[in-house]
Amino acid sequence: MSGCLYLVPNLLGLVPPHSVLPQRTLDVARTLTTWIVETPKAARAFLAAVEVPVPIASLDIQALPAADAEADWRAMLAPALRGIDMGLLSDAGAPGIADPGAFLVAAAHDAGVRVVPLVGPSALLLGLMAAGMNGQRFAFHGYLPVKPEARAEALTGLERASRAQDATQLFIETPYRNATMIAALARTLAPGTLVCVAADLTLPTERIERRSAAQWRSVDAAWYDKRPALFLLHAPPAGRSPRSSPRTR
Repeated sequence: MSGCLYLVPNLLGLVPPHSVLPQRTLDVARTLTTWIVETPKAARAFLAAVEVPVPIASLDIQALPAADAEADWRAMLAPALRGIDMGLLSDAGAPGIADPGAFLVAAAHDAGVRVVPLVGPSALLLGLMAAGMNGQRFAFHGYLPVKPEARAEALTGLERASRAQDATQLFIETPYRNATMIAALARTLAPGTLVCVAADLTLPTERIERRSAAQWRSVDAAWYDKRPALFLLHAPPAGRSPRSSPRTR
């Protein structure tokens, strides 16, 4: 009988683990001795924070290959195929989302290894919950282009898609470019398009602000630099106000 691949959410910042992780997630993380992780250094910091009961040096911690690398994913699951439970850990938030862990999860399904997602923080879901935008139809796009012209083209494309599909568009940016991104949003989007910036999620310094693109022009965005942030935009379809999204149970 094979072991399980547990998908263990990491913290989004320096907070007490029990403040954001339920007891079951903590209990499982403390029992696992075999890990596949995005970055070993970040994984060791997480395992120290959750107070694993054995020396961290004694744990089997293997780094994920890069998303575009050729990898023998089944070989990485060899412990699970021998009956040993394994953990998958991202550097921050839920594994398998915006990191190469999704390839390992797919390989686990193909190999017949049971996949068990555990509860914990996800910046995408927390930001979407708090934005007051359409949470029934949305898309995440990862990082947008860095060069100004390509970034502006990408933003107008997201705005068009949002208006055509009534869908919230989510993306992230390298933290030291957050202020630049906010300025680009304010400059590029239609004045009435809504933009939400959710920064330092789950931390004591958490800040979630939603404004129209025009209103963001008068905001001092320097506070957001060097802070992990999620960006969301929603351009309501013609004839519908930003507050009149459809309701379902």
